[in-house]
Amino acid sequence: MTDEALDVELVQRAAAFAADDGEFRMNAGGWTGSVELVGDGGSVTIELAGGAVSGVQPGPSAAEPDVDHVRITGTTEQWKHLLSAVPPPPFTDVFGAQFVGVRVEAGPLSATRHLAVRRLNELLRHAANGTDPAPAVVATTSRHGQLDAAVGRYAHLDLEGVVHRVYFEEAGAGIPLLCQHTAGADSRQWRHFLEDERVTNRFRVIAYDLPYHGRSLPPESRAWWTDPYVLTTAFAMSVPLALADALSLDRPVFIGASVGGMLALDLARYHPNRFRAVIACEAALKLGPDEQQVPDGAGLEMDIETDPASHAASMMSWMAATAPDARKHETRLHYAQGAPGVFPGDIHYFAMDHDLRGEADLIDTATCPVHLLTGEYDFVTLPASHEAAERIAGATFAVMPGLGHFPMSEDPERFAEYVLPILDGIAGTP
Repeated sequence: MTDEALDVELVQRAAAFAADDGEFRMNAGGWTGSVELVGDGGSVTIELAGGAVSGVQPGPSAAEPDVDHVRITGTTEQWKHLLSAVPPPPFTDVFGAQFVGVRVEAGPLSATRHLAVRRLNELLRHAANGTDPAPAVVATTSRHGQLDAAVGRYAHLDLEGVVHRVYFEEAGAGIPLLCQHTAGADSRQWRHFLEDERVTNRFRVIAYDLPYHGRSLPPESRAWWTDPYVLTTAFAMSVPLALADALSLDRPVFIGASVGGMLALDLARYHPNRFRAVIACEAALKLGPDEQQVPDGAGLEMDIETDPASHAASMMSWMAATAPDARKHETRLHYAQGAPGVFPGDIHYFAMDHDLRGEADLIDTATCPVHLLTGEYDFVTLPASHEAAERIAGATFAVMPGLGHFPMSEDPERFAEYVLPILDGIAGTP
């Protein structure tokens, strides 16, 4: 193969990495088939037997793409982006790159097969740049000794006439700060906030699990298993409002990401007097099927309706390429532990129900200041966040370089660089 970005020797170096790579071996376990890498100058095929690389050959695979035989096609320029030491958005991996024309042809990929292909992309990147493929872990200990500062409790909240047992954790003292997780996940995404004394020395940080998420189980008083879970705008807003009432919170600050970011804007629109300010991360006035272009290619055909692990694997494409591996995989783990049907139910809220496109001018930022933050690697949401900032008079907005769709969990230290100045301003406001 003569492609400038991809050649046989490069692929052989990546294959040598794969032989000793625990992440690749674990996710490729039992895989017998091939991965064909196609560029402008030709192709290279990686043969797999029982989850191990058995050979690297120039030229195309003899097999048609299916669940065992994967074909990835990109231009020379696209491969250069995919293999660069710090790939630009959305080239974190081949699946994200589908949004800009890279093709991943295969049958519907399982979570493990998806992760194996993704890891192979990373090993190719290490081979191209001479970098160490060893997993990047984070050496951390509790900032507060053997026990973290956060303490968990349950609140029994009447939500639309049904009592729900809602779990929350809190730490710190001062201005109340309610934290909402992303769709299909839970409040563990905010665990770093709860232990950050730069936040907790001025704010009472409260991170909760929506009903059906994390440790907030569905209500026992109704046969919830007979109906699909669907999150609506009214119900989503009722949770922080009811929790604020139960805890006697005086005009809390609200921060959320993705679904939580959309909810922040809805709260600012419909309940501005209840909140001191909102911080909307990865937010939009509207984000749904009519607002984004989903790429062709079987690489994204995963059964998120029934398999949270498959959806969790796809979320890796939305995180920053520079985020610590340990943090990214922890964020993935949160999603993989979600209940079947919960993520699609959450998506109903922001894809179908949430729509402030005709009401942005009604958000009163003098009463409830609005701060928008969106990661540069959140390549789908970013344009919509720009639009929201332009339409909400008085809102602040910043793009966060080196962050993706889950800033508080994928790289909390970098996220702090952007959110702490906002909190400083809020704490200095009566």
